[in-house]
Order: sequence, then structure tokens, then C-alpha cells
Amino acid sequence: MSAEATNPEAHPEARPESRRRARTRLDLRRLGRAALLGPASRDRLPDAIGHVAEAHRAHHPDADLSLLRRAYLLAETSHRGQMRKSGEPYITHPLAVTLILAELGAETTTLTASLLHDTVEDTEVTLDQVRAEFGDEVCFIVDGVTKVEKIDYGAAAEPETFRKMLVATGNDVRVMSIKLADRLHNMRTLGVMRPEKQARIAKVTRDVLIPLAERLGVQALKTELEDLVFAILHPEEYESTRALIAAHAGERDPLPGIADAVRAVLRDAGIAAEVQVRPRHFVSVHRIARSRGELRGSDFGRILVLVAENADCYGVLGELHTCFTPVVSEFKDFIAVPKFNLYQSLHTAVATPEGYVAEVIVRTRQMHRVAEAGVVALGNPYTTAPSDAAADPDEERVDPTRPGWLSRLLDWQQSAPDPDTFWTVLRAELAQDREITVFRADGGTLGLPAGASCVDAAYAQYGEAAHGCIGARVNGRLTSLATPLSDGDTVQLLLAQDASSGPAAEWLDHARTPAARIAIAGWLENHPDRSLSTTSAARAPLSVVGARGGGANAVADLPGATVRLAGCCTPVPPDAVAGFLVRGGAVTVHRVQCAAVAQMRALGRTCVAVHWRATADCRVTLRAESFGRPHLLADLTEAIAREGVEVVSATVEPPVEQRVRHTYTLQLPDAAGLPALMRAMREVPGVYDVGRA
Repeated sequence: MSAEATNPEAHPEARPESRRRARTRLDLRRLGRAALLGPASRDRLPDAIGHVAEAHRAHHPDADLSLLRRAYLLAETSHRGQMRKSGEPYITHPLAVTLILAELGAETTTLTASLLHDTVEDTEVTLDQVRAEFGDEVCFIVDGVTKVEKIDYGAAAEPETFRKMLVATGNDVRVMSIKLADRLHNMRTLGVMRPEKQARIAKVTRDVLIPLAERLGVQALKTELEDLVFAILHPEEYESTRALIAAHAGERDPLPGIADAVRAVLRDAGIAAEVQVRPRHFVSVHRIARSRGELRGSDFGRILVLVAENADCYGVLGELHTCFTPVVSEFKDFIAVPKFNLYQSLHTAVATPEGYVAEVIVRTRQMHRVAEAGVVALGNPYTTAPSDAAADPDEERVDPTRPGWLSRLLDWQQSAPDPDTFWTVLRAELAQDREITVFRADGGTLGLPAGASCVDAAYAQYGEAAHGCIGARVNGRLTSLATPLSDGDTVQLLLAQDASSGPAAEWLDHARTPAARIAIAGWLENHPDRSLSTTSAARAPLSVVGARGGGANAVADLPGATVRLAGCCTPVPPDAVAGFLVRGGAVTVHRVQCAAVAQMRALGRTCVAVHWRATADCRVTLRAESFGRPHLLADLTEAIAREGVEVVSATVEPPVEQRVRHTYTLQLPDAAGLPALMRAMREVPGVYDVGRA
């Protein structure tokens, strides 16, 4: 199957014959007759699965087809007498689904489960019978694809069906592969249903299954599903796109000529490569038309270059950029940095002397297989695992191919309180089409959707323990939890030591992942009094004033003048200082580096010489920046007291984004003890910076 140039079944005229790619399609009428004839004699493979066997052997020449024969006989016997709404025998549906997977290169176990995927739901066959005949693995996959009973869930049946399939997919990605192929065949034959039901099924396909196909890398299914949904939900845009493609078919196509030029360049360079012209599918043409306006001939397709080795990809790129004019902004290296759905390729665009711009994709043949079939191309991810014939079938199996986004889905779905919440959040999660990787301070990594913040990283790493998160360091710099993360950032999350700490309501404004949002909302719902206390912007600053003041120890060379230490820079011995005469005959003392010194001179203030007294004591104002937590003021005051320093006054400002500023005016017995005092204050848990005011 092709990830390009697919076409809705309901509109065979949508693409001219010259644009169609050869593809084996099931003749449902012929298969229906073959199915009605019953099983073949002796051990010969039934004619009805001849297409499946041929496609399967093309990818797996040594495959044992006896398992497929037995699965077909059970499926045909079980479904005998059942008919589809289109009038064909029902067995044609599992046969068509199995052929789709066989063309993608699925292994025998997947095809066996595909033939049986509707037997447990729609016939008298039980899971125990499937297990006894085909083993635990096939049984597990069939059970994962089987829908939940509507009688148990009513209107919640569809969300619960997808929840069940997601959980099963977490243990075996082949479950979702069968579901996607099943939906593709149903979409191909959707024309027999009422328009309103077509629209409902198409919307679910658009919102859930197409994003899942994208994330699993199954582009061949994803692109055809997109076109089928496009034709149903946007018929006017679909018809205009069809007209564009039909009009282009009657014009000269420049891409074959460009492809010939690329072949000649690579042949001269000694690089063995296969060069193809890949027509765009309908939705791709529609998107290009919307972004570029009027389309040119080279916009209706792309050039695909297939080579043997990774190094050859970069060799091809070098030749293309040397012999053609590259469009630098179009270059993307998905080989060095693969997409989160296994996709690898080099993307570039080159301009020809005729003025055409052609997009070029360069990949190895193995990359091409994975780009088309995604996880289906990986075969059975459990073949290297030890035999688990005697293992508990309910025990979770570890899938080495499980992507990070799937692990996140499995984590948060357990906390979704009801089917409606699960369904809403699932669609929102799948709408995130990019993923970033951030590094933890301990060397591990976290996979997060693009746009995630430190709040999301906290819940991804610590789960519900992240309720006590009080801040983060991103790339070594202290920052708020609202800070968005970028791909490659290193994040260190700071947790409060107080177990009673909880999230603030504003965290919901910064959370992007369902796991974080569900956890925060649940905590706030269970702690309504605490959630109200976190919004403290209206509170006045807390001030504490000491019992006695203490005088300044600076002396001005102006008899009888009152000397005041400036609060803006709080000079202390042995700082270099400057004094200025202000209203009332007082002298204000600043550090010479203070910005106010230049302002005083610009205003023409009289400069007065100032020196320090011989006494060692001094008064200083310090500001402590910290993350809010209970008992912080008491702990800071205790740390100050242990240094033998007297608190003249203290002010605590209202918390902003969980950060609190404490301002202390302190009387030190010796100015030399100031550095030690500031170190002691910084060591208080939750304090991240201490400086002079």
C-alpha cells in the first residue's frame, strides 16, 4: 500500500487513471462466492484467502500458512449466514482487513488475529476457544480488538471501547494495527449507511483514529483515512480539490523530467538509488493549495529517492544541493532526529533552471518500509522475549517499541473519572502533533508534548508527589513552574519537604498534559479550602518590626547633620560610599555603585564626604527570594538568630506564582559576618536567592 496517492472508494473518478498506483484490491463479490462454497478440500489453501497468502509471502517468504488456513476456516464457519449492510457475506470484512495488513507486511500472528477479530463479538466463538486453538498471543490480540458490550455501558460504550483498546495496545501495539485496518475497510464501504451515521463515524475517525495512525507511523492507512474523512465531512472542498487534480492531469507534469535529472546526477556520482514520483493525496493537495494559493505542476507530488544505507542518504543530499539550487528553509533531517512515530527521512527542496521547486524525500528502503507501515513493519516485538506459555495471560507485557506518548495515555487514563472526561481529554491529547524530549537532573529523559511546561514535567516524573513541587531549574537557571520547555532542555524539579503542600489553582493554566490537569483538578476538588488559600494576591504584606532600632554607623563631614543609610543599596562597612545633602539638612549615604548616585549628581545635589565609624556593628537590608511553603518565615528568622543578628523589621510580600519575597532590616554586631549570614539564609529549604536590597 502507498502512503501517497490514495483515493476515496466512493469517488473513483477523483483521480485519473494515469495517477493511480497499482494495488491489489479485494473483489468482494468473488470472495463472497468463494466464501459461500465453504472450505477447500484436504489441506489446500481456500481460494478466498489467496490474495492474503500472496501478499503475506511477498513480505515473509517462509511464512507458515497453515495457521491462516485454520483461522479462515473458523471465521468462515462462525460468520456463515451473516451479511454486511452492503449485501456481501460478512466474511469478506475480516478478509479485507487481513489483506490490508498483509500488504503492509504484518506477520502471521497479526493476520491470524485479524481474521478472527470479530468472531468473539459477533458469533458464538469464545475467547477460551480462540486460546485453545491459536494460543495466548492471538487470544490477547482478539480480546483487545473486541468491543465492550453496549448493554453494560450504553452511551459510554464507544469511549470505553477505545479505553480498552488503548490499554491492550500498551501491551501489544498490534491491537491498534488491526483496529486501524478495520476502520479503513469500514470507511471504504461507508456509502451504504445514512449520511448522519457516516458523519459520526468520520468525526471519530478524524479525532481519534487518524492521530493514532500518525503516532504509530502507519502513514499508508493514515493518508487514505484522511481522504475518506475529507470526502464525507468537507464535500465542497473535496470536490474543488478533485477538480484541481483533474485539471492538472491534462497539463504537462514537470516532476518526471526532474526525476530523470535527479537519476542522471546520482548515476554520475556513482550512487545506486531508485527515484520515484510520488503524487500527493487529496488532503495534502488541499493543504498545499491553502498555504500557497495558486498551484504549479511540481506542487502535485514529491520526488522519493530510495537508497541502501544511511550514509547514502547524505551522499544524495550533497549531490542534490550541489547540482540544483537548494531551498534551505525546506531542509529537515529526520534521520539524525527521528520523529516520535519512528519516521526517518531527509526532506529538502530544490529549484530547477525552469523555475520549478520540487520537494525531495531521501530515505533507505528500510526507512521507507517503516514510513509506510510504522509499527506494523516491526513485526512481532516479543519474539526476542523468553517463552511465556506458562505466564499469567493477565500480566502486563513490556513492549520495547512502546512510544512515550502511549505510556502517557496509559498513565492518565487510569485517573480519568468518567468516560466523558476520558473521551474529551483523549481527543485533546491526540491533537498534540509534536513531542519534545527533556532531560532530568538524574540523567533520565521525559517525553512531553510540545508546549509542555515545568508543571507537566513535574507530574510526568513524580506523579501525585508533584503536588509538592515548589519550583524548577531549567538548564541550571531557577525559573517558575509556568515556564514552557523546549526540546533538549534539562529540568531539575524542586519538591517541598512538607507533605501537606499542594498545587495552586493557576497551575491549571500552565498544564498541557492530561495527567497533570487531571491530578491538579482532583487535588483542588478534594481540598477546596486549600485551593482558595493559594490565591493570596489580595493579602497585604506581612510586616514584623523589632523592638529597637539602632543608629547608623556612618559619619558625614557636616557638623550637626543627620545621617541616613539609603534603603536602595543598604551600604555597610567597608563599602565605598558617597553622601548627598537632601531636604531637611539630612545626608543620605549610598554605595558609589548605586544608580541613585548618578541621579543625585544630575540633580545638582551637594556631595558630602562620608566615612565609617570605627565600630564594627552595622545595619543592612536583605531580600530573600523563596518558594512559598508553611513555616518559611519562622525558619528564616531562626537562621538569622543563629548568626547572632538582630531583626529590626521584616516584610513578607504576597506570593506570586508560588514565589515569595522576604525583606529584612537587620542589625549586625560585625559587618564582617554579612557573607556568612547570607549563606545561612540561602541554606533554608525553599530559599533560592538572598541579596542586599
